[in-house]
Amino acid sequence: MNCVINQPNYLPWRGYFHQIYKADVFVFYDDVQYDKHGWRNRNRIKTANGSVWLTVPVAKKGNVEKHTSINEIAIDWTRDWSRKHWKTIEQAYGKAPFFEMYWPTLKEAYLERHEKLADLTIQLTVLLSELLGIAKTKFMRSSSLTATGTKTDRLLGLLKQLGATHYISGPAAKAYLDEEKLAEAGISTEYMVYDYPVYSQLYPPYDPQVSILDLLFTEGPETAKYIWKFTDISMQTAVSSISTKVAHE
Repeated sequence: MNCVINQPNYLPWRGYFHQIYKADVFVFYDDVQYDKHGWRNRNRIKTANGSVWLTVPVAKKGNVEKHTSINEIAIDWTRDWSRKHWKTIEQAYGKAPFFEMYWPTLKEAYLERHEKLADLTIQLTVLLSELLGIAKTKFMRSSSLTATGTKTDRLLGLLKQLGATHYISGPAAKAYLDEEKLAEAGISTEYMVYDYPVYSQLYPPYDPQVSILDLLFTEGPETAKYIWKFTDISMQTAVSSISTKVAHE
């Protein structure tokens, strides 16, 4: 059983959804410490004036110093941020080929007034997954499970509870993940390779690191060709090439 454990992000990029696609169970790691200036409450979209940040304001200062967990972070509704975000999205992508297909569903999500940041980001991520055609993945929150310890020990505790046999992680985890501990528990490890093709963006120059919204509004139902279908085809081509080479040796 493939499992991914990742912190909830605001309007994530395509690599995040690639992980969701590959997972049988995707766990939103929502009860770990909130990190300031990360991806938890912000992301970038492409506009005529370049790539710009959309940031969800959060209430209270000192969240990092107080070790506040992600699921306890409150949205600051004293600012009219949701209307501004949607207006920026509409201005940036109103003329995109598939904006009309998706905007009603997404705008409805922006009309909700979630108290907590995680509730907003998780809802948007699940909604976007559905729009991308991801149907088999089960979503859970780490706060609904029980795990102790830190780093690999905590991850291992979550994986064991879920009955996972294969853990998929971003490449940055190589720096701290103890693969031997996972292997001893019968869990194999896989690191994502983010090698995606270029697509036609409305506003050059090309920026591969923007929110999934950019690709979705541009390519619509063909979005998968630029994420997992591309990597599946690349893998098949590589295997075919190796098989051909072996056959000729």
